[in-house]
Amino acid sequence: MIPPLPPGGPDTVAPRDGFAGAAPSAGPAGARFESKILPPDACLRAVRRGAWPRPLVFTNGVFDILHRGHVTYLDRAARLGATLVVAVNTDASVRRLGKGADRPLNPCADRAALLAALACVDVVTWFDQDTPLQLIQALRPDIIVKGGDYEMDTLPETAVVRAWGGQAVAIAFEHQRSTTALLEKIRR
Repeated sequence: MIPPLPPGGPDTVAPRDGFAGAAPSAGPAGARFESKILPPDACLRAVRRGAWPRPLVFTNGVFDILHRGHVTYLDRAARLGATLVVAVNTDASVRRLGKGADRPLNPCADRAALLAALACVDVVTWFDQDTPLQLIQALRPDIIVKGGDYEMDTLPETAVVRAWGGQAVAIAFEHQRSTTALLEKIRR
């Protein structure tokens, strides 16, 4: 189940993982791309009212230090459909992944902002669970996309999406980059 919006409606973001107070504004004081960052519940409402062109493409990840591999992957994912939704792991979710005691380096709100600033990304949201399965079940994307290191047939998300006629696609890495490798290089 997608967590409900806090009191105040779609213009309010839950005060967790760096999202404090009101949602970012695309007005004169806020960057235009911030309007692409939506709470999960607002995404669900948009899907239900048919606000986004189909096919809807969904991907997810930590995206802690955005690099060329990430942006190439996201651009290729966007080309598979009409709307690309990127869901980022919350800070708590990242910590449970065991990527390191100091991860994430960037809070969820900052990671979401960088992703939203990309032209190929239409919507950015977040999930607090260990996997995005619940969010995928709620949004019912036409296509889910993962990096080439995933065996798509083994993922529970694949079975769910295929059950309603959707596709699961693994995109091969074009540039061999990783945040973990970058951090190792910086720490040497």
